[in-house]
Amino acid sequence: MSIKTLSFGCRLNALEAEKIQNMLGPVINTAIVVNTCAVTAEAERQSGQAVRKIARENPNAPIFVTGCAATRNPALFKEIRNTIVVDNFQKRNLDAYIDAMMQQPCNIAGNARIDNFRDTDEKLSKKFIQIQNGCNHDCTYCVTRLLRGRAVSFEYDEILRDVRAAVNGGFGEIVLTGVDIASYARVYDGKAFLISDLCKQLLIDVPEIHRLRLSSMDPAVPEVGKIIEMIKSDARMMPHMHFSMQSGSDTILRAMRRRHTADIVRKWVKMADGDITFSWDIICGFPGETEERFQETLDLAHELKPIKIHAFPFSPRPNTVAADMPGQVNRAISKERVRIINDLANKNRAEFMRAQVGKTVQVLVEENNIARCPHDIAVSVGGCPVPARTICDVALGNIEGDNFVGKVI
Repeated sequence: MSIKTLSFGCRLNALEAEKIQNMLGPVINTAIVVNTCAVTAEAERQSGQAVRKIARENPNAPIFVTGCAATRNPALFKEIRNTIVVDNFQKRNLDAYIDAMMQQPCNIAGNARIDNFRDTDEKLSKKFIQIQNGCNHDCTYCVTRLLRGRAVSFEYDEILRDVRAAVNGGFGEIVLTGVDIASYARVYDGKAFLISDLCKQLLIDVPEIHRLRLSSMDPAVPEVGKIIEMIKSDARMMPHMHFSMQSGSDTILRAMRRRHTADIVRKWVKMADGDITFSWDIICGFPGETEERFQETLDLAHELKPIKIHAFPFSPRPNTVAADMPGQVNRAISKERVRIINDLANKNRAEFMRAQVGKTVQVLVEENNIARCPHDIAVSVGGCPVPARTICDVALGNIEGDNFVGKVI
């Protein structure tokens, strides 16, 4: 069996590629699966460039292309030799791959084989578990919701099975992920079962979980408060939350059709009371973002001190409201704002890290004695080699660059 995968964009794409690989393995002997991204024009361009390169280097391999870029612009990939497009809505359907191969046979002479493919997937000590897909909101900039469809929350038994398999497989940390995990909702025994209920039940049903972490959360939902309470009361809940902020300006947030305000985020940070760190997504240069409105985002980041910011320049996506909004910002200005706000986040993180030196923290070791602390900051562990997936206590003795330096207690 030789099914190779390459993913672009979010961690969810990598997780889905792994599931597609496991699904195809027993049925198809040889293939390459590329899970593409369309969150920005650059991500879509990179996806197309990569598939063309893979096709040139592997003329004897069928290439399945799926994901958001393949769903938004299938023509970009269908013209590439031996490429078969499977859209997002069929990507977990085995019959879709079999039917596609029947309808669009590859021009492969002899036995299919992979000639040149470098496995770039990370080997992590944490395991990502998908709990939902899709989104019901209508943010004006987002093409992902159009390409993944309405929100679907997975059954608890399915999630529980995946978590138990991960724990039994030796993973020390579980990360719950999806397109909009804050919207997770099922009904059991006539009662709502939300994201906080899911976390609580998993910790009961799988007491062997050492560390439970959430991926990006929408700060608009009341569930955030319940998650903060859980983090404070159960040490297995990791004390770091990532917010899909996008802006710190209420004017821009309204234009984006986001459902939170700066004051809502202030409320969560105040409730955390220093026990929890935060990271943000920020879009720089959204239409109408003047210097004053960008300054509002900077001021909020200076006030609330997120230790990480994933900032990127606004990219107008086809068929979204924001693509045609007035007040489009020059891309060079957007890129400069990315640099400015990243510099501020780096200062916030450095300040937080200096305050942690001398403390003892629990870490999860990944590879080459690099570990992650509960606040998701890298720790270089000195001394003898420590096996990956080890959870141990480390004394933080110094800082080198973006990493703590410590030794096992």
